Amino acid sequence: MQWKRMPLGPLQTNCYILWDDANRCLIIDPGAEGEKLVSWLDAQNLKPVAILLTHAHFDHIGAVDTVRNTYHVPVYLHEKEAEWLIDPGLNGSGLFGMGNIQTAPADHLLSSEKTLSIGGFTLGLFETPGHSPGSLSYYVQSEGIVFAGDTLFMGSIGRSDLPGGNHEQLLSSIHDHLLTLPESTAVLPGHGPETTVGEEMDGNPFLNGF
Repeated sequence: MQWKRMPLGPLQTNCYILWDDANRCLIIDPGAEGEKLVSWLDAQNLKPVAILLTHAHFDHIGAVDTVRNTYHVPVYLHEKEAEWLIDPGLNGSGLFGMGNIQTAPADHLLSSEKTLSIGGFTLGLFETPGHSPGSLSYYVQSEGIVFAGDTLFMGSIGRSDLPGGNHEQLLSSIHDHLLTLPESTAVLPGHGPETTVGEEMDGNPFLNGF
């Protein structure tokens, strides 16, 4: 498999594309600039099979409907944030003056940790709340990568001061799920460059004591 990080929108939110040898792909967090994303996918002859959301803050969902309607693929999201897609007050777009960002409801609501099998892809699903109540991380063991959303960054951790955030819960999510992965696992965050579990265990100042 191959993957690409594509920062999109005013907050440069990382959208990830993960594809296999048959050119099937998953789209993780299409946050904005839907036409740019679709143009790139078409140029690479990639065939989306699903959209996975790590959470439903406005900067992670802005291009959901463009991608969904272009390729007729389902959207996956944690059930705790089901209403966030249709409510600018919940997804934060109203709070941050970004206009009223809304999408159609998710097609599949996730409610527990399990293994997801979607269109030939197999992912481990971790509930990693703290940045938001329904934050998810998607682990692809065969590739040694985890899509961590806004839970863990290079040298930092996600905000917990937004509505529904919880600092202690965030730290527990990182400790109980992400830091238990092999140290070589690549952490693909919602903003900024990728890192590894080992690098964050050794050098992340917010994780002292872990």
